[in-house]
Amino acid sequence: MTTIGIIGAGNIGSQLARLAVQHGHQVVIANSRGPETLSDLVAELGDQARAATRDEVAAAGELVVVTVPLAAIETIPAEPLVGKVVIDTNNYYWERDGHIAALDDQSTTTAELLQDHLPGARVVKAFNHIGAADLTGHATPAGTPDRRALVVAGDDAEAKRVTADLIDQFGFDVVDAGPLAEGWRIQRDTPGYGPRLTADQLREALQAATR
Repeated sequence: MTTIGIIGAGNIGSQLARLAVQHGHQVVIANSRGPETLSDLVAELGDQARAATRDEVAAAGELVVVTVPLAAIETIPAEPLVGKVVIDTNNYYWERDGHIAALDDQSTTTAELLQDHLPGARVVKAFNHIGAADLTGHATPAGTPDRRALVVAGDDAEAKRVTADLIDQFGFDVVDAGPLAEGWRIQRDTPGYGPRLTADQLREALQAATR
């Protein structure tokens, strides 16, 4: 059992919370509006979940998922996340986030921006290329024929292993895309972004991605 912290209670965050509880983990979850606004979700999740502030989530989580709009990553507390595995689910939508020059000129990626903000954390890119409903709808046990695969990218091998184990437990095969800088291969408008793909198909999609 792991205490999984989730900062962001939107579609992806809520679905990851459901999967975490389903697989026996404790969940501590926060949003931008305050713990009291998450009473319905926590009631649904049951005794294994509680709502908290972002700082409390960062402190309590053994593994922490950051799933907030890109403009909000500056609000993520850095000190409590030092040494921890932090999963970044974000994508860059300039229509929502406003233009960010370093992303527009492709000199960095969303996960690298989060890593820059959290220099002591071990950031892994994951869960950014699957629709929220598919997180529960497409999950299948290990060994299922044509099982859907999801990507991890990160600079810390142990952090990637921890994340990959969680993804497998949640119901998906795992494809390692390499370091954080290679996370662009699974960003918006790439071949692997969105469709249901097996591990072999996802590897082909990563190779086919262009900037």
